[in-house]
Amino acid sequence: MGITADKQQAEHFHKVAQNLNIAERSVREVITLLDGGNTVPFIARYRKELTGGLDEVQLRDIQEAWTYLQNLENRKEEVTRLIQEQDKLTDELKAQLLKATKLQEVEDLYRPYKQKKRTKATIAKEKGLEPFANWIMTVGDREPSEEAVNFLSEESDVSSVEDAIQGAKDIIAEWISDDAEARKWIRLKTFKHGLLQTAVKSAEDDPKQIFEMYYEYEEGISKIVPHRILAINRGEKEGVLRASITPPIDSIHDYLRRKTINIHQNACVTLLEEAMVDSYKRLIQPSVEREIRKELTEKAEDQAIHIFSENLKHLLLQPPLKGKRVLGVDPAYRTGCKLAIVDDTGKMLNVSVIYPTPPRSEVDKGKAIVKKMIEDYDIEMIAIGNGTASRETEQFIANVIKEVDAELAYLIVNEAGASVYSASDLAREEFPSLQVEERSAVSIARRIQDPLAELVKIDPKSVGVGQYQHDVSQKKLNDQLTFVVETSVNQVGVNVNTASISLLQYVAGLSRAVATNIVKKRDEEGKFTSRVQLKKVPRLGAKTYEQCIGFLRILGGKQPLDQTEIHPESYEVTKALLTQLNCSPKDIGSDKLVQALASISIKETAAQLEIGELTLEDIVASLRKPGRDPRDELSQPILKTDVLKMEDLEQGMELEGTVRNVVDFGAFVDIGVKQDGLVHISKLTNKFVKNPMEVVHVGQVVTVWVDSVDLKRERIALTMLNPS
Repeated sequence: MGITADKQQAEHFHKVAQNLNIAERSVREVITLLDGGNTVPFIARYRKELTGGLDEVQLRDIQEAWTYLQNLENRKEEVTRLIQEQDKLTDELKAQLLKATKLQEVEDLYRPYKQKKRTKATIAKEKGLEPFANWIMTVGDREPSEEAVNFLSEESDVSSVEDAIQGAKDIIAEWISDDAEARKWIRLKTFKHGLLQTAVKSAEDDPKQIFEMYYEYEEGISKIVPHRILAINRGEKEGVLRASITPPIDSIHDYLRRKTINIHQNACVTLLEEAMVDSYKRLIQPSVEREIRKELTEKAEDQAIHIFSENLKHLLLQPPLKGKRVLGVDPAYRTGCKLAIVDDTGKMLNVSVIYPTPPRSEVDKGKAIVKKMIEDYDIEMIAIGNGTASRETEQFIANVIKEVDAELAYLIVNEAGASVYSASDLAREEFPSLQVEERSAVSIARRIQDPLAELVKIDPKSVGVGQYQHDVSQKKLNDQLTFVVETSVNQVGVNVNTASISLLQYVAGLSRAVATNIVKKRDEEGKFTSRVQLKKVPRLGAKTYEQCIGFLRILGGKQPLDQTEIHPESYEVTKALLTQLNCSPKDIGSDKLVQALASISIKETAAQLEIGELTLEDIVASLRKPGRDPRDELSQPILKTDVLKMEDLEQGMELEGTVRNVVDFGAFVDIGVKQDGLVHISKLTNKFVKNPMEVVHVGQVVTVWVDSVDLKRERIALTMLNPS
């Protein structure tokens, strides 16, 4: 492409830095680290000095932007080669390809040289009509019918002047269509001033009238919001809607006229007008419409994936209720409510089944079983799944709590994905003797003890916090959700002596195979007492050890630093710091060390120890709180002792609720009745909000007021704006 690799790389560093508003030096370091086989969580946590303290999301943005530029460069080289092979690569075209900043621009430039299917234009060229078309475009100084006579040929099947003119027009139409500059202008003009219109195609295929608002609908392409794009796409897919783009056709025709017709072509103006109109209607408009719809869909998918991933992150990072013995309840009608007791470590102790709901309604018998379980196992918390029969089961449990002499509360747990886990190979391996529903009850109980450890066992798409997740690119969705799970797991850290394979496989650098080997070694030889022992795990090599070890914790081991976030590569400098403070690793987390650390100057101490200030700040934070769990700083879930019915709600009633899902148009809040209430985006705050995530997130406990209740349609409208 006429540019050195080093210069090209430098230009890419500059572009990425400029586009993401990140220091160029940081971008350069991040790419070097990634190329060196380092993982995003490791770089974010242990290479802050090199990156300038960039977080995981910024690192991933750099990675994606860099990959796009590499792909762009590869495509430019390929297109240049393909055009060169045709001996059609001019200096001007080469310069245009070099200057292109988007893949779409490269494809537009390549279009005239691309091997096409047999088109009207290619057929006309085969008949020898290209020189005639060229004459019309460049000379056109007399009636085209006079020139057309020169191209009549029985052998080429051009038997009349009309045939020759039509063939020339077909060729000209394709030339106009292949003009990269024109396509770019038309695409932009259509995007800015065109309309997306929808109409009903088959109302019979929409019995619940889900798509009713789109039966007769139009909106400016540049203004339409992402969730509407996905709704329209789904309506089309289900055969309910017909969608099309209405372009600013007069403006486009004027532009093409100016670009195509020169004054000296006056004898051919009508013919050129016809070719231009045909080119736009037959070739350009359908293609541009597809491209715009594709672009709109990709942006809408990115937004839907972003919302899903943010919701998932907050769901995974919900605060755990540690050290509690829990009774998990998987509600049901006909098959009965499955019960499971887990101890404070999550170990399953007992399972049972009761039938307090219809059709059997064995309330007294069910109460006796639950009361005995509470007493025998010293239960401190009851977790009820929010699925079928949840509210009837909640009423039953609330009544039991009133009748027992114990400090006891319950909470409703979002059981999305529990049934997927329960029927999985993983669940069968974990609980081979339990029924599917009994495994669900265990999962529900564990979800309040450590949501992260339990939810990683489930396909992220099944956790019920998305919107249109089945309508988006599944690869992009899977990649993003996996990234969110990895980031969450590594931010929290993992106890290597209690973690499951499902949890360990998300630790930076670890594969499922290595995670399996860790658990196997632990089962065979007992608990790990030192991080160093992990070096002996099969397939856990030096690079893997470097990447994962800082995220693996060993509690009560031989080396006190092994329980912290401090990486072994920093142990020596950490010991030097402790010696300077007249302390030792055994003092980690003590008041003595906390007070001593409060007196140091980060800047001066970092210089003395010859380490970066950001690294020292992290070491100090870990020494202060060795077992710090970032989830502990979040609001705890709402615990309940009594039940609320939809009929109890009144307009203006103040309630506390938990945000269950955030979507483009608002947030769904669980206020303890059968149906979650919707806080519309306009009712989240007094200020203008572009995205509900600016105000709320999944798992957040919020104060809401009842706006309206529709008992018939089972809909609750809530507001976060204090009506008083």
